[in-house]
Amino acid sequence: MDEQQSHLPKDFFKKFKSKEDFQSFFSELYKQGVEEMLKAELDEHLGYEKHSKEGHNTGNSRNGSYSKKVKTESLGDLVLNIPRDRNSDFEPQLIPKGSRMSDKLEEAIISMYSRGMTTADICDHVKEIYGTEVSEGTISNVTHRIVEHIKEWQNRPLEPVYLTVWMDGIVLKIKQNGKYINKCIYLVIGLKNDGLKEVLGMWVAESESASFWMSVLTDLKARGVEDILIACTDNLKGFTDGIKGIFPDTITQLCIVHQIRNSCKYVVWKDRKAFCADLKMMYGAVNRHTAEDALQQLELTWGSKYKHAIQSWRNNWENLTSYFDFPLEIRKIIYTTNTIENLNRGIRKYIKTKVQFTDDIAAQKAVYLAITNIEKKWSQIPQNWGLILHQFVTIFENRCRL
Repeated sequence: MDEQQSHLPKDFFKKFKSKEDFQSFFSELYKQGVEEMLKAELDEHLGYEKHSKEGHNTGNSRNGSYSKKVKTESLGDLVLNIPRDRNSDFEPQLIPKGSRMSDKLEEAIISMYSRGMTTADICDHVKEIYGTEVSEGTISNVTHRIVEHIKEWQNRPLEPVYLTVWMDGIVLKIKQNGKYINKCIYLVIGLKNDGLKEVLGMWVAESESASFWMSVLTDLKARGVEDILIACTDNLKGFTDGIKGIFPDTITQLCIVHQIRNSCKYVVWKDRKAFCADLKMMYGAVNRHTAEDALQQLELTWGSKYKHAIQSWRNNWENLTSYFDFPLEIRKIIYTTNTIENLNRGIRKYIKTKVQFTDDIAAQKAVYLAITNIEKKWSQIPQNWGLILHQFVTIFENRCRL
């Protein structure tokens, strides 16, 4: 693409009388950019640029081009001039046989978008790498393909039984009624009986609430989930009752790490080290009986000074200590919500350049793409999974489905 095309005058767009005129211009521009990329591919294949002396006596050379009609997602059918070589062994990577031309470029755009790049940044990179001018609107159109994938993913059938689920929300700035507000993206991870995890879905609401979590659980049930053995959550008021309302047999385990943080809010800095050491004697106990003794001692030591910090443990004792009913291998899985908090951190890493979103769909696209990237790393099962599965089956023998 020459210098004149890449620096457009301010009144350039006035010459377009209709959307069709602009679409025609953009198609031609896109076509030129792709054809230049194809020529560059042939240069690499031959090992020398056109008219270069290095090409003399190499045994292969350029042999004109042929026309090929290819389909694109955003621009419809385009007729391209595909370069060829005399030996007929040049196969363009940009336009694989039997594949749409735009797959490679659109996949590159979606990949960049999924890694947190803004549409403006993507435009700059596409221009720099591919020599093609692409508007931010076109980038949005390409990434909008993701919306259909999200709908399919969000409505896909789920496993009938999950051994464990972790539930939490991530708060993002999303525009609504002309201003940016905090909204919560609800997320659920499920542990399957093959030892692998999967994100079961995402849901958007203005704030995190136990009532909305009930609608999330209802959705899971409608998609085929019949039973959840253990649910790991934070200490949101009413959360446990909400779970019981949809899955009455589910054992709930409140996150110990969340509980420790909440307790420490009431403790002055100079006492925290000693207070936390006494807390560890309780949540790190070998069984519930020993933990109850440690709670009693904690209250004797700190009760007069930090009544509210200790009272929160007593008020939620049953759901905080569910993990004591299980072997150590299962305890490590369920006593915190670290699994889903790691997911949330991963999502924030991927979307760190997107500090706010224009609407719910924009936020969902970014979060969905981050999730797909993160889930690619969830391909290994725990080394001791056979033992863990045996423990689940032994404890929940009438509810596990293998």
